[in-house]
Parts: sequence; structure tokens; C-alpha cells
Amino acid sequence: MKQINPKSLYDGAPVGLSQAVVDPKTGLVFVSGQVDWDLEYRVSSNSVAGQLASALEKLKIVLFESGAGVDTLLQLRVFIRGEFDEHMSSIVPVLKNFLGSARPAVTGVGVASLASKDTLVEVEAIARVK
Repeated sequence: MKQINPKSLYDGAPVGLSQAVVDPKTGLVFVSGQVDWDLEYRVSSNSVAGQLASALEKLKIVLFESGAGVDTLLQLRVFIRGEFDEHMSSIVPVLKNFLGSARPAVTGVGVASLASKDTLVEVEAIARVK
């Protein structure tokens, strides 16, 4: 098992996580939930769409370091604080822009809480190495 922890992302070691784990036997990449956190665990946006865009950029960094990419995403889960459907009009353009022609399985889930009180969005993914 290969652990992926890009230096440009917050350090998950204090809570016992890696940003991703690659299974060398299958080539599958399991990406931990990505959120809009800087290196000091602070969010940069107060909007769902803004936090989604930031979390997806962090996902892209993890995928790249794992030897995968947006085009090799198999599954994407999007967790949003509150009722998911209330945010569809603002998040669909962000998702479409990020995914491009990739068509992974996508699940959207409304949740009561996330990694911190300021966190509105979290995305996790499964991909395969290119």
C-alpha cells in the first residue's frame, strides 16, 4: 500500500490519515475526503460553490500525485452541509467544469456536519492509476 500526502495540502498525520492510499495490486486510488482547508485547517470560502471548487482542486492534486487523474475517476461522493438539492444550481456548473468529459459514478449527500463548523463541502473519490 502506498500512502499519498502532497506537501501542498494540510497534514493529516495528527489525526491518522493519508490524503490517499494506492493499492498496488489493483491500481485503485482511495482518496480521503477533501475540503476547503489551507495548511492551517482554515476555509477560504463561505459559499458551497466556492468550497466545492477548492475541494475539487485539492482532489486533483491528490489524484495527480497518485498517478491518476480526473479522467480515471471511478466514483465521486459530494457531501454538502444541509439539503443537497438546495445547492444544485450552484454546484452543477462547478462539477461539470471539473469533470469535463469524465463521467464517474457520482453521489450527492446532504449531511448535518462535516470536518469543522466552517466546512460546507467534502468530496471523496475512488480512481485508478493511469
